[in-house]
Amino acid sequence: MGRTYIVDETVGQYLSNISLQGKAFVSGLLIGQCSSQKDYVILATRTPPKEEQNENLKQPTAKLENLDEEWATEHAHQASRMLPGGLLVLGVFVITTLELANDFQNALRRLVYAVEKSMNRKRLWNFTEEETSDRVILHICSSTKKISCRTYDIHDPKSSARPADWKYQNGLSTSWLPLECTVHINIHIPLSTTSITYTLEKNTKNGLTRWAKQIENGVYLINGQVKDENCDLLEGQKKSRGNTQATSHSFDVRLLTQLVLNSDHRSTATVQVCSGSVNLKGAVKCRAYVHSNKPKVKDAVQAMKRDILNTVADRCEILFEDLHLNEIPETKVMNSEKEFHTLPHRVFVPIPGSAVMLCDYKFDDESAEEIRDHFIEMLDHTIQIEDLEIAEERNTACLSSCMNSEISLNNTEDEQPEQPIKTTIILKIQQNIGVIAAFAAAVLAAGVSFHYFSD
Repeated sequence: MGRTYIVDETVGQYLSNISLQGKAFVSGLLIGQCSSQKDYVILATRTPPKEEQNENLKQPTAKLENLDEEWATEHAHQASRMLPGGLLVLGVFVITTLELANDFQNALRRLVYAVEKSMNRKRLWNFTEEETSDRVILHICSSTKKISCRTYDIHDPKSSARPADWKYQNGLSTSWLPLECTVHINIHIPLSTTSITYTLEKNTKNGLTRWAKQIENGVYLINGQVKDENCDLLEGQKKSRGNTQATSHSFDVRLLTQLVLNSDHRSTATVQVCSGSVNLKGAVKCRAYVHSNKPKVKDAVQAMKRDILNTVADRCEILFEDLHLNEIPETKVMNSEKEFHTLPHRVFVPIPGSAVMLCDYKFDDESAEEIRDHFIEMLDHTIQIEDLEIAEERNTACLSSCMNSEISLNNTEDEQPEQPIKTTIILKIQQNIGVIAAFAAAVLAAGVSFHYFSD
């Protein structure tokens, strides 16, 4: 029996309002949440056309070469950054004037696999064995309004299409449950001389992969309590009468990371000859959402874990992209004694008629109008500037001593700023080769420092 997709009626309205405007087809992404029994679709967004495609797509029939797999995959990659914990790209849709030919169906199949491969490449986490590996392709014929919904197992390259049910529901995500968490980080990533040929971005990603294990193995308190993962998330919550929402406020989540290994684990320090190090420091605001259909504690914890990992990785990736766009060569960063960069702040914005908020990232020199335009481009949804919620995030203070080591200083109460200061990346390069005992000691952040040592 095929999977069932429960779809918010606003998604159906959005799809029916898409006009081909002389184009042979329009494709896009389906966004929502997976569960063991069914999947929930709360958002659809068409892939923005390339400028040069505006003329090329005005053909009477859909041609295989017109489906730009690379462009659609990049859109999925960019859009995935704007999703809080618990939301995923579940598949793709295509609207055509004609029934799908076999060659076009094969192109869509390749696309859904390519999209998932692109998502996996940047993730710091893996899907569990219990989670579904099905991804959906929805085809709508604009002339007959006929809907075809099929799924493919993206873990099986030889998977054949399986039919799936597509059912609409009003107000699907109005009662979804929000979770919030502020995580303080201080991630030290040594850059060994053996990895000197890697880019800073790749070295940072490798370091974050090691840090991610701490997040995965952490203890998560929900409203101050440790709960059994198989318990109902809403157990003990009072239901408000006359309200479809099971809770009127978000769940407060706190993360406790292990500082000492269990006695049955052997702890060893790795000695590395390093050319430098990367430090990520600060505090990040994390949010996740779970459906309200008898969610388990493990669903909530899993969604929050993934948002923590995603938002830190995304900020680093966006910073490196910004350095590249501004043509700041990596050699300049590596040869500078000290350089400061600010990681982008997280910006949240509500989805009309939903309890879910999407997100984006904003540098200090970017205006609210630019964020609004980016939402329109990536998610094809108009937002109000006054609805933007910029998450205030704060650094820890840090000081470099003359001993070529970095000291993190906690501000005393008297030294605490009245307003949270911006999250900063500190790129710090020291001139002296040394042997560094590299420990994995991460506590969550949003600033970055690079230390480079040479003779």
